[in-house]
Amino acid sequence: MNSALGRIRIVLVGTQHPGNIGSAARALKTMGLSRLVLVAPSRFPHAEADALAAGADDVLAAAEVHASLAEAVADCRLVLGCTARSRRVALDEQSPREAATRALEVAAGDGQVALVFGRERTGLTNDELQLCHGAVHIPANPEYSSLNLAAAVQVLAYELRVSVLDATVAAQAVVSKAPAEHADLEGFFAQLAQTLDAIDFHKGRAPESAMRKLRRLFLRADLDTREVRLLRGILADAQRMARLAAEPVATSQNDALGLLSDGPKIG
Repeated sequence: MNSALGRIRIVLVGTQHPGNIGSAARALKTMGLSRLVLVAPSRFPHAEADALAAGADDVLAAAEVHASLAEAVADCRLVLGCTARSRRVALDEQSPREAATRALEVAAGDGQVALVFGRERTGLTNDELQLCHGAVHIPANPEYSSLNLAAAVQVLAYELRVSVLDATVAAQAVVSKAPAEHADLEGFFAQLAQTLDAIDFHKGRAPESAMRKLRRLFLRADLDTREVRLLRGILADAQRMARLAAEPVATSQNDALGLLSDGPKIG
């Protein structure tokens, strides 16, 4: 997933304020992104961009500069345009979270991805949106939807970061869940049957029907090896408690037999 992030570029088109370029570089670096692409910036390089990068100088120094958006995204498999306004260009609209998930899917498959941001005041033109495969809309407060360019970049960068972390956790869960082997399950079922007998679960009824139902229930659960160990530990404790509960009864019976044997003998 982290390598997939390297195939995702943030493209700023016609940025007018150099400080926004530096702030965008900082937003990328804080979320583990590094590819910043600029299309016809008004002023770059610029001291204000350097100042607001605030430690993301490497991202800023590696920024690519292109004359047109078509040139900047020529090798991309997926291009998503971030726009706050409805345009006449018909594009599938996605939320930042949906866009981040889709971007990572394409990047994980070795595809190049571009998330495109327009000018501070006018955004992307219709011609530029025509180059995009979809639109991303940040659901800001409708009463005050003016979002700073660098802040919009931060929102998308954050969603990409969250998607990477979620995918990493999911992958680790798959690796850690080793399905239980047949022999492990059969050992568990045998111990389960013994435990049910020990606690007199069946109460004189034939145990076969209950065991068939329990087998189906646990097989549907697709237990892993750790879960089988946990369940067998519970059964072992239940068996131990059943033995302890039976000891006073056995002791009382033995005492009663002892009293009878020690009583007066007749004959």
